Amino acid sequence: MSETATVIDQYIATRSLATGSEPPIQHVCVVGGGTAGWMSALMLATTSFGPRLKVTVLESPQVGIIGVGEGSTPWLRNFFDVLGIEESEWMPACHATYKSGITFQGWSTKPGFERYFHPFVSMLDNLTMHPFVDNVHARLEGADVAAHPDRFFVAAALARQGRAPRAPANFPFDVWYGYHFDATLLGQFLGRKAVQRGVQHLQRHVEHVQLDERGDISSLRLDGGESLHADFFVDCTGFASLLIGQALKTPFISYSENLFNDAAIALPSAPDAQIESQTVSTALRHGWAWKIPLTQRNGNGYVYSSAHCSADQAETELRQHLALLDADVPARHLKMRVGRMAKIWNRNCVSIGLSQGFIEPLEATALLFVQRTAAMLVEALELGDLGEAAQQRFNDGMRTRFENTRDYIVAHYKTNSRTDTDYWRANAENMAMSPSLQGVLMTWMSRQPLAPALRAGRYGQGYPIVSWYALLAGMGIFPDAQDLQPPSAHQARHRLDAVDDFVARSATNFPDHRDLLADIPPRLGDKTLQLYLW
Repeated sequence: MSETATVIDQYIATRSLATGSEPPIQHVCVVGGGTAGWMSALMLATTSFGPRLKVTVLESPQVGIIGVGEGSTPWLRNFFDVLGIEESEWMPACHATYKSGITFQGWSTKPGFERYFHPFVSMLDNLTMHPFVDNVHARLEGADVAAHPDRFFVAAALARQGRAPRAPANFPFDVWYGYHFDATLLGQFLGRKAVQRGVQHLQRHVEHVQLDERGDISSLRLDGGESLHADFFVDCTGFASLLIGQALKTPFISYSENLFNDAAIALPSAPDAQIESQTVSTALRHGWAWKIPLTQRNGNGYVYSSAHCSADQAETELRQHLALLDADVPARHLKMRVGRMAKIWNRNCVSIGLSQGFIEPLEATALLFVQRTAAMLVEALELGDLGEAAQQRFNDGMRTRFENTRDYIVAHYKTNSRTDTDYWRANAENMAMSPSLQGVLMTWMSRQPLAPALRAGRYGQGYPIVSWYALLAGMGIFPDAQDLQPPSAHQARHRLDAVDDFVARSATNFPDHRDLLADIPPRLGDKTLQLYLW
């Protein structure tokens, strides 16, 4: 049985067990709105308990949200599928576009590898992935063969050509894809949906968190003196971590020794004539700039290390990068707390979103963590198991997810070959790596095949094999070009002209991105989507 089938069977079994049973708690209060709060509330409201589980979102009118325009992983598709919400409904409301993957620009200085694309894979890539991996191994052995990932994946061609990663219904091959969207608008959309589905919405400010004699949260004192009681609380208060951090005193584990970036600037710009189906991450002097194409604008920003440059210097550099130095466009300055809570579930509180932790926006994992955490909480509720052992399993699982994601992000910085600033040199020289990441890099540098160890789970968990190969090959972590030798007949056994032809012909089946966005057809019911349960 496949891993995907096992996940689906477990999910269905959990829902079946809960059908007709009473919830282990009666009232869940989600503190904080925004995308994390409303997404969590919708998932809680969609449990098999139905109206027997009361869900309240408490949203302070005094606290804004951070949303600056965001990208997702392909797992966001499943969220909307489970809720029965069509792309044609939510995407226009949130200025959303499709996302085929991420281009990394300027992270490497190695000739021929100054730019690479991290794809979301498709069924079609099964025919070109093996030549890619084989050529990577041959190049590691010193053979002069093509091993840049962009040549081997359909998603890379779609991004280059401005095509959407969603083919017409008569084309039987699915491509995993994510989205770009305005995070503020998405939060508002989800809020409307949640209220329609029975979630109670209370706009009040929390003045004090009251604990009982055991140390659990008993109630929230609101402005005006009123108290709000609930059995269980979900902390979606962002970096403030009002419940999990301030009230319950949960320790915070910083990742600053692994990841140097702690600040960001957001700056919008006019949309391009062609709407790209990719996020672009461009390395700058003290961090990297994002470009997220929306239908009404481009979302831009600069994630940087405040230890290496000031906020004013970072803003000037970003404006120069965008050719907006003299434009009267205001910038938003943000501070980031990179790391995680020691316990994501502490007593009768689960933290979701920025309150639980953050691993910078490089691979768009923020909403993925929201989804996974909320799904795990729903599973615990439907199993009726909220005891200490369940909490420990939950926290162990979340710790593993955070550490695996952190390792993959750190690998981008560790493998950079820039030497123009102290920032990039310090990242390349940084030895604060987990044993798992050390195993990945040591195996690659010793020119050993990486796939068997990844498949066996010895290290590098959390990201698929193709992602590790795309990253390390895309950064050009190979013997220097002058040391390469002509390949043997075995090493050159793959016909790259056939690969090129297959990728090119496959891409022609996908529509222009802007054209598809103008008329998004229904998609629910597509049988291939049954594979994407979380």
